[in-house]
Amino acid sequence: MKKLEDYVTSIPDFPEPGIIFRDVTTILQDADGLALAVDGVREMLKDVDYDVVVGPESRGFIFGVPVAYAEHKGFVPVRKQGKLPREVISADYELEYGKATIEMHRDSIKPGQKVVIIDDLIATGGTIEAIIGLIKEMGGEVVKICFIMELKGLNGREKLEGYDVESLIAYEGN
Repeated sequence: MKKLEDYVTSIPDFPEPGIIFRDVTTILQDADGLALAVDGVREMLKDVDYDVVVGPESRGFIFGVPVAYAEHKGFVPVRKQGKLPREVISADYELEYGKATIEMHRDSIKPGQKVVIIDDLIATGGTIEAIIGLIKEMGGEVVKICFIMELKGLNGREKLEGYDVESLIAYEGN
């Protein structure tokens, strides 16, 4: 059987010269690749005591929901601004060119709940840092953060210092 990284397509010079884009969709397109990713995250969580999985739009949904389902946990979506229908809390975070806002339903995390965050990629860490702030604001405790891929050259772990962070695949560059 192939390794998970064998299912990732690397696209040179996208979105600009000198960048290698790591395409996670080729993991999803193959049943074995998808199974390796979901099972890999489940393995990361085998000894973790947690109540709920949180995942940011949209790839955090893709990888977080099957893990939550398989482990019989709830799933809480983090969405872009204006997409959730009930009362929300929000956080702004920096993008490469500007800023964005994410939201969660105000009642989605109960005080004292132990939370796992699952996403496809850690780059600069800004999105996850904002999500941690929202979880803490609701009284939750982040006990683990899981990624499929990590771009080590962008130093995203620095923003997540003090948290248990793990990725299935790590690329040295950005």
